[in-house]
Amino acid sequence: MDSDIVSGYRPGVVGRITEMHGTYYSRHWGFGLFFESRVAVELSEFLNRFDESHDGIWVAAVNGKTVGSIVIDGKGADREGARLRWFIIEPACHGTGIGNRLMEKAVGFCRKAGFPSVHLSTFVGLDAARHLYEKWGFTLQGEHEGDQWGSVVLEQIFRLDLR
Repeated sequence: MDSDIVSGYRPGVVGRITEMHGTYYSRHWGFGLFFESRVAVELSEFLNRFDESHDGIWVAAVNGKTVGSIVIDGKGADREGARLRWFIIEPACHGTGIGNRLMEKAVGFCRKAGFPSVHLSTFVGLDAARHLYEKWGFTLQGEHEGDQWGSVVLEQIFRLDLR
């Protein structure tokens, strides 16, 4: 599958990333309005304070349509490490290498920026994503039951040390 990876804000990116998250997590995990609106609000807030010196956003596009995204939130990264967020690939594009290419952009950005580490929050059951995180050197730091997603799940924190 031929895809382009583009960086930075593009018109429609907030809506499309929110739509991909809302649709996927509703269909597969039963998440609803709470989750989708949280994605929209937090992604909008991130982009409104976006600073290319420590933040990054990349989208994968096939025939001009956004089919994947990944974000590095570098706010406070010099102390706490960067945060990987909003990583998603359309199910029809799973297994095509798009996820690996997006991870390459995000981790490369963190290394170039000199961040000490990068971390992410996820939950048990997203096995393909976990495989990719571990392939890139992320290790599980802890698990706890939580409801930040709008439903109770076993949350996981992964971290990649870069120094």
